[in-house]
Amino acid sequence: MYKNKTPWHRPLSRLVVCVALGFVSAAAHADRFGVQIAGGVANRDIKKIDLGLSWDPDLIWWETGGFHFTFIGEGHVSYWHTTEDNAVHPSIWEFGITPVVRFVKSAGYFRPFIEAGVGVRLLSHTRITEDFSVGSAFQFADMVGVGMIFGARQNYQVGFRFQHMSNGGIKEPNPGINFSQLYLQYNF
Repeated sequence: MYKNKTPWHRPLSRLVVCVALGFVSAAAHADRFGVQIAGGVANRDIKKIDLGLSWDPDLIWWETGGFHFTFIGEGHVSYWHTTEDNAVHPSIWEFGITPVVRFVKSAGYFRPFIEAGVGVRLLSHTRITEDFSVGSAFQFADMVGVGMIFGARQNYQVGFRFQHMSNGGIKEPNPGINFSQLYLQYNF
């Protein structure tokens, strides 16, 4: 004869799964996403327009003096263009991701911040002009910046970034390139 006995661990495991799904659902609603557009110029007469997506998982740590540290994840697609006469590839595409650490004011209508990040990029071409090549399509992109989050629901963001790109010596030549960028962002 078969007895339908449910061991004690089955209901407990179901309860644990339900609680975990509840936490995951709550965490997903705490996340904020944003769309960013940026424009910049480089030290080699290269102009850049950038479209970015940002993800703020609302991780907050080290609250001090009305400011705290937070983490932001960003993905970027950029278009470079040069008007130099000796351009081999006057138009280049850039794809990449960057984790960003930000020190931001914790509350208020205007919330200034400083930020820094190091990410990776892939370029569609390595040679831009006859006398300028970045050596490899894979590049590291480090940046520092300042900005401000503002609005009644903190939906708007504006900032300035200095970005340096190089292949980190993986392949020669490795001249590096520096961009100064202004950006605007809308957070959902």
